[in-house]
Amino acid sequence: MPTRSCWVEIRTQSFEENFRFLASLAAPHAELLAIVKADAYGHSLALCAPAAVRAGAGWLGVTSVEEGIAARNLCPDARILVIGGVFPGQGVDVVHHKLTAVAWDAAQFDELESAALSAGVRSLSIHLEIDTGMSRQGVDPAQLTPMLARFNRNSPLRLEGVMTHLFAADEADGAVTESQLACIAHVLESIKAVGIHPGFLNVGNSAALLAGHARTIGALAQRHEMKALIRPGLALYGLVPAFDPAFSPQEPSSLIEARQHLRPVLSWKSKVVSVRSIHAGAVVGYNGTFVATEPMQLALIAAGYGDGLDRRLGNNFALLVRGERAPLVGRISMDQAVLDVTDIHGVSVGDEVVIIGDQSSDTLSAVDHAAVSKTIPWEVFTRITQRVPRIRV
Repeated sequence: MPTRSCWVEIRTQSFEENFRFLASLAAPHAELLAIVKADAYGHSLALCAPAAVRAGAGWLGVTSVEEGIAARNLCPDARILVIGGVFPGQGVDVVHHKLTAVAWDAAQFDELESAALSAGVRSLSIHLEIDTGMSRQGVDPAQLTPMLARFNRNSPLRLEGVMTHLFAADEADGAVTESQLACIAHVLESIKAVGIHPGFLNVGNSAALLAGHARTIGALAQRHEMKALIRPGLALYGLVPAFDPAFSPQEPSSLIEARQHLRPVLSWKSKVVSVRSIHAGAVVGYNGTFVATEPMQLALIAAGYGDGLDRRLGNNFALLVRGERAPLVGRISMDQAVLDVTDIHGVSVGDEVVIIGDQSSDTLSAVDHAAVSKTIPWEVFTRITQRVPRIRV
């Protein structure tokens, strides 16, 4: 059935190539867990999870049990890590769908243990998250002892991995990351002292990998006879995280190579729905925030904030039409937006409009959107709503 002229194109080949490149940066120090949470950062779990597996990913990372079940249906043989924890009643699905849960408090342990015992499962692997300074998820290292006591011969719970989140890996001076790794090193010693031997050190994200921390993380894992597992997200989708403060005097080779090799996976497009002429003094959009100072040509497009186009872009941003930048004029509506095409020759109904992506020799990125919207590219991607179809190209 023909659809409304607003869609996203997903280049799964670029996703696969990005994964293989990032895996080459991690090797031989660590393997990768592909983050596909939040519908693969808005890129479509259905397209990206299988692409990750085709590229060689043994692990997929999701936020919730619900996402984990969806990923399991797409990728029956992958290891699937549920990063956001489990909620009451979800342990049954963790066991049934062979998911691996991240846990950090007694209630989560109780839920998983009860579900495993009810199902007759003798061994249920979990990854224990440690709070190394972010104060979000994870057990406080000072409260570690009672949590470790839960891993005993009378329980089906098995400590397969130890996890933390490097929350400032995009700060090039590395001071916070160094402190976090020192904290996790102390935790690993405590775990070893009670005779528990987890298999994975689950640490690191895109920024950590591109900043060159794979060697350090790998060495820490090897010291405790573990495998290092790094969890890239944004870089898988072709964007390089911004480092603030920046590296000085020179960026690490891993970051330089990433700028050369990573390719954006997502393009977002619409079409011109109608073209009209207006006279000087005419207003455009809700509340007349744009007033024409001269005769103008306007193009209406089938994309608005109901599709994820941020209202703050109105009167502040431009989209690509016929290879040129056409300013967004007036407030963005729920379903539509208006472009000034006065200086672009020959714009007509049906012309392609690029919201994110390439056209001719110009490019608009999620980073460009984020700068004007005063947000981050992660939000730009995940804000693209479900009514915008994702099409594999």
